[in-house]
Amino acid sequence: MKLDKFDREILRVLQKDATVSMAELSQRVGLSHTPCWRRVKKLESDGIIRRKVTLLDNKRLNLGVNVFIYVTLKNHDEESLNSFEASVQDIPEVVECHTTSGEKDYLLKVVVESIEEYELLLKSKLTHLPSVDHLSSTFALKQVKNTTELPIKQC
Repeated sequence: MKLDKFDREILRVLQKDATVSMAELSQRVGLSHTPCWRRVKKLESDGIIRRKVTLLDNKRLNLGVNVFIYVTLKNHDEESLNSFEASVQDIPEVVECHTTSGEKDYLLKVVVESIEEYELLLKSKLTHLPSVDHLSSTFALKQVKNTTELPIKQC
């Protein structure tokens, strides 16, 4: 789908605040209410806007430990990959899972309350994931940037 300047501006505004009213959104992007509403509905039906969410503050929820884990698998056949990926879905502390290029197969992001909780998760679940050969954990010391906004270019 080709996006014009209005579509891009709608996306920029909604990324910052998905609770903005349609009246305010249309005013900010320079469209009347109905054309703006139609564009939002089209962006949703085309899958560009996947969903609207509420972002939580992990530190205020006592979930201040972020761990990045590189995973290397023993086997790389389709069944092993699918089994690993399905199993990761069942671990709520794993908030992201990416396949990667290079020596490592996956990169996981885990969010937990403490290092002790991570150690328990590691021993009880992560090392038991299907086909895992090696896990390499790195603890984030400080989050320098945190954005959910994609870099939408101007037309």
